[in-house]
Amino acid sequence: MTTSIRARLLALMLPGIGVVWCIAIAWSYHQTAHEVRQWDRTRLLQIASLLTPLDTSSLARVASSGVDVRNEYPDGPGSSSNTDGDQVPRRALLEVRDRDSRIVASSPDFGRFSAYKRSLPDANGLSTFVVGDALWNAVSVRDADSGRTIDLIEPALTGSDLVSGVAGRIARPMLIGLPVLALLVWVGIGRSLAPLAALSRAVRARDATRLDPIALGPEPVEVRPLVEELNQLLARVQATFSRERAFTSDAAHELKTPLAAIKVQAQVALSSCDPEASRVAMQRVAQGVDRSARLAEQLLLLARLDEHEKIAAADVDMVAIAQDAVLARHDEMEQKDIDLSFDAAHAAMVRADATLMRILIDNVLDNAIKYGGAGGKIAVGIARERQTIVLSVSDDGPGVSPAERERITDRFFRGSNVTARGTGLGLSIVARIAQYFDATLHFGPGIGGRGLSVQLAFDGARST
Repeated sequence: MTTSIRARLLALMLPGIGVVWCIAIAWSYHQTAHEVRQWDRTRLLQIASLLTPLDTSSLARVASSGVDVRNEYPDGPGSSSNTDGDQVPRRALLEVRDRDSRIVASSPDFGRFSAYKRSLPDANGLSTFVVGDALWNAVSVRDADSGRTIDLIEPALTGSDLVSGVAGRIARPMLIGLPVLALLVWVGIGRSLAPLAALSRAVRARDATRLDPIALGPEPVEVRPLVEELNQLLARVQATFSRERAFTSDAAHELKTPLAAIKVQAQVALSSCDPEASRVAMQRVAQGVDRSARLAEQLLLLARLDEHEKIAAADVDMVAIAQDAVLARHDEMEQKDIDLSFDAAHAAMVRADATLMRILIDNVLDNAIKYGGAGGKIAVGIARERQTIVLSVSDDGPGVSPAERERITDRFFRGSNVTARGTGLGLSIVARIAQYFDATLHFGPGIGGRGLSVQLAFDGARST
């Protein structure tokens, strides 16, 4: 199941934004409700102060009808809103007492609230009391000049009074703005992901043969590593294709030569009337077939090696493998009068693959037998140097010049001093196997300063 980065980012961001907005709405509501309650009580005190200078008859008229107060938050107790949203007054109840505490003016309903126990007044004379579930504000103001005391009460604004007013006014714009913000975030994410879309189009527009680097433009720093990694991948693929093309071309050339020779010898055998000449020609055909088979076998081995990134390693005994390889070539070396010396006193365990180690030693030994020549010397040694096991195979043949040793592992490379026929792949296979197991491959002069010495060092190995 594929998912969109844009959708995932939006799904991650919007819930967080919604939570933050809910917290902001709750905090704003709490703060506003607190401020409105403070305003409500302070306003009642201001109304009482405005009534203080009035004479008794004026206060009596006010008390009989109640005090008109404007509720700035509609839908509170004692108030309502018309269809146009205009505010309508609510009434506060009033009672006036003279210097001797006699009631000189009172609202008709004031008396039934006078029995409720009020809280202790604050420094401004403001107090509260509860009627049923409703909270009421009360204020008592005394006029020092006239000695009159004015008591004023009204229902207090509560949280429920503010839900549709304060909270509604705060929440509505924010709720309306949420989808707008989502749209803006969607567009913003799309613009931010535009470099990825451009990169996708650039890659999609390429065919399989176009492996040049992708041009680096003004990409964001987050996209640049991706482009750089893609360019490195393209460079590796291009290098691999180049090697494969060169390898295929060289392989075709190398196979063409023995096949042409086989054809010529087969024609000689078919056209010759001399049985001996036909026999010699057929021997050469067989030799050509053997050489072609050997070349094809090594090409297939290289192809299999190139298919793997890493081969599992285990503890293998290098001495035992080398002994088996030498014994397998004993008859061939005896026929060529090759003097072989083998120096390995103890078993030497290395982390490698037994089959590949046998192939490696076979190729190194084959190289020494083939290019060392008949009547030569070959020295095989396995020694321990600190934490390293070193395999060495040396001969006293014509060798390879120091200038050519850097190319000796190139596929199909043959030194200028070489007269023996070979595929030119043996040491390439050796180098590839050594690379698998992090072994160090070194070439130097052979026995007595002549010929070639091939040394492979396996780090972290152990001997017994």
